[in-house]
Amino acid sequence: MVEAYNFLASWQLFPEKCNYERGERPKSGIYRLTAPDERRELVVNKNWVMLDNTAFSSNLLVTADGKLNDSGEPALGEQVKVNFTDSISFDIEFFRNGETTLRVLHEILPNGYLRLTETGGGPEPYTNTEIYHKQLSVLPYAASVSGALVRPTKDGVIRHKALTAMEEQTNMQLSQIRQQIELLALQAQEIHKRKELSMMIYDAKLSFKPNIGQVYYLYEKEDGTHVLSMVSAKEWGATLPFRKFVAAVKLLADHTWMELP
Repeated sequence: MVEAYNFLASWQLFPEKCNYERGERPKSGIYRLTAPDERRELVVNKNWVMLDNTAFSSNLLVTADGKLNDSGEPALGEQVKVNFTDSISFDIEFFRNGETTLRVLHEILPNGYLRLTETGGGPEPYTNTEIYHKQLSVLPYAASVSGALVRPTKDGVIRHKALTAMEEQTNMQLSQIRQQIELLALQAQEIHKRKELSMMIYDAKLSFKPNIGQVYYLYEKEDGTHVLSMVSAKEWGATLPFRKFVAAVKLLADHTWMELP
């Protein structure tokens, strides 16, 4: 899966960077995400060790098609849905009787770390946050007692450093683009709001020519129409001759109107 590319790795827990509203902080942990083939499936494997050296593990197979599927883990929920927002964020959400029981949001941070935000539903909701860093693919030691010694080559180290730098840069650029998109969306909403207000004012009764930069006051009359006035609601006081005060507004240079706080 192209969307999952940045997540497919083994990630090592930063215990000191984690925050738990439920449960205790583990001593160490490994979070592994793999895609077994070209199908839209993810294998989620989690291993962690507590301070008393008690070890735990869990394995989960989910279909990343954005649809509700049987979870295979009734303790977490009857159904599960995996939704990729983009190449640096996705969530796994569990449901029971149509209600969310658990949501795990995965995010690649600008520094290349993986943040898991686990939100539990039910009568006692909670939020746990975990931070992971990607494990090196070249290890100067055996991965198990019976494993063979792996000696990193110069080319392998160079390649790993290049890939790490590439991931950090592209993740940072994607994050910047996402922030720019969010800013543009806010600006579009603001322009749309000004347009709607402007249409209302230009449909209102005007007994004078408004000046750019001047503050005026919009009122709603008893018949539902609007009128623009130079007199504020405070100045009218109890003698307000309209149904209600709508907003203080200012005419901008582009002849749109902006609502003032």
